[in-house]
Parts: sequence; structure tokens; C-alpha cells
Amino acid sequence: MAFIEAQSLSKTYTRHNAPKSGGISRLWRREIQQIQALTDASFSIERGELVGLIGPNGAGKSTTVKLLTGILTPTGGECRVNGRTPWENRREHVRHLGAVFGQRTQLWWDVPIRDSFLLLRDIYDIDHAVWQKRLDALVEALELGEFLNAPLRQLSLGQRMRAELCGSLLHAPELLFLDEPTIGLDAVSKLKLRAFLKEENRRNGTTILLTTHDMEDMLALCSRVMVLGRGRLLYDGALDALLRQYDTVHTLRVVFEEAPEIAALPAHVTRDGDAYVLTYEPAKMPTSELLPQVLSAGRVREMTLKEQNVDELIARMYKEMAL
Repeated sequence: MAFIEAQSLSKTYTRHNAPKSGGISRLWRREIQQIQALTDASFSIERGELVGLIGPNGAGKSTTVKLLTGILTPTGGECRVNGRTPWENRREHVRHLGAVFGQRTQLWWDVPIRDSFLLLRDIYDIDHAVWQKRLDALVEALELGEFLNAPLRQLSLGQRMRAELCGSLLHAPELLFLDEPTIGLDAVSKLKLRAFLKEENRRNGTTILLTTHDMEDMLALCSRVMVLGRGRLLYDGALDALLRQYDTVHTLRVVFEEAPEIAALPAHVTRDGDAYVLTYEPAKMPTSELLPQVLSAGRVREMTLKEQNVDELIARMYKEMAL
């Protein structure tokens, strides 16, 4: 059996809305609306996988995560995480989970982060020697040494996220949930956080489920993605295969030593300063066929191949899937 096994998971919320009209009586009358947040989602995840969960707002991502953590009970379907049913064995289940949510904190705001880590040691009942060894390794990997005695409120956003990640991993969880872990971080902090997560996954076999709108995070960390839309699982497979499906137009930017023979350039050509910009569809003309023709048009000084922006690809995917 897979580490995570979900079969036909569904979740319906009941929302009580005030009527749009009805005078004073609308204050105590409510209209009942059924919201189908997740419908018949089936998937399996092996131990040690690093899987991305993507989709527009309202797609069902948060509902899926809450079901896997045991916060919610499904309306229908089944789910097992390492043999446990999350919502039935929640107390035992959460001992094996870690979570980092970009907009929330699990550490105490006004106390030194070392004290927060001590409290987490007691909460998870971790052996002192085991806790100290794990803390030392995480502090070194996340470069937290000089901040251990500072309260969380005095740390920068990047430092806080690293501290949050340390707190989530102190008890060596077998499953880690990450929700927008790099939101608001600068480029350097993002790179460091991504490198740490890849190493944690490789070294300790931690299964990681990542939800994010930052496709650079997804590209850097995940080889597999699940795409949700309107409560349904629309795609589950390799990220590069998904991108190839929607990456239909490439751009080749070429600077020639002298004016080229335009007729020899077999693509739509525009000028950008001293560069010629060729736009083409790889499905109709593979790059391997285009390049020799570009080289025959004149002496090339420099050449840059640019694929479409990942966010643009995902936006097109959502549009074609009517999300």
C-alpha cells in the first residue's frame, strides 16, 4: 500500500446565507447553500515523494490538505496515511505531521525561538538527547545560530520562515505540509529554503506536499504535480510533461554580426534593437531544425532561446481547463 492512499474523497460544506431581500425578516432567515469543495478525488503518494498541489483559489487545495491532516472529516470516500485514517486517529496522526503555512505561525511571538523549540520538545515528548541532536542539525542547516535567543517578532520574514521550518521538523515528521513557504521572501532566502527542503527530502525521506502559486518553487522542488480545479483532480503526473503540453511557443533572440538574409529565417521575425526575435512553435518546427537555418542566414554573434514564462503556461492551462 502507498504511504498516502485516497479513494473518492469528497467534501461538501453547508453555507448559511442571508436572503438578498425580505426586509427586517432577513436578519433571522437564512438560505442554505451546499458547496462542493472536493469531488471524488483519488490519488496515491509513495513515502519520500515531493508532490506539488496546484490550482486557482477555491480549487480544493486547502480542503484536500485539511482532510489529509485530519482537521476535516470527508462527506464521502476514504483516506489512509501510513495506515492511519487521519480524522479517526487524529491525536496519533498529528504526531507524525509537520506543517509550515506562509501566513501563520506555530512559534510563540514574544519569546526567544529557543524557548519555542523547548516547548515543542515537551509537546511532542521528544527525548532530550534526540531533540538536541536534531535541533543542532536543523540550526546549522537553516543558519539559525545567531537568532536562537531572539524573540520571533524581532526576526525578518526570511528568518521567521526558517525558524518555523525548524519547529515543524524538530520531531522528525514523516509527512510535511508546506503552504506558500516562500511567500514574501527575497531571492536569496528562497534559494536557501528550496535547497534545504530538497536535502531534507533526500536525506531523511520526508514526504512533502507543497501547495503554492509560485511556480518557480514548484519547478525547483517537484517532479510530480496534482492539479485541482473546482474541486476535481484534473491532472496527476509529471510536471515537465504538463508544461510541455502548454509550452507551445518559444522565442529565439539572435544578434548577427551583419544584416542577415531575412528570407532565410523560417519564423515570425521582429526587431528589438540590434537583435532579431524569432517566434516559433516547436511542435511545427523543432528547435533542432530551426537552428541550422538561423546559422545559414548570417554570422551569429549571440543567441538566446527563451521558453514561455511558467506562470503564463499555468494561466493558459487554467484557461483551457475552464478553471
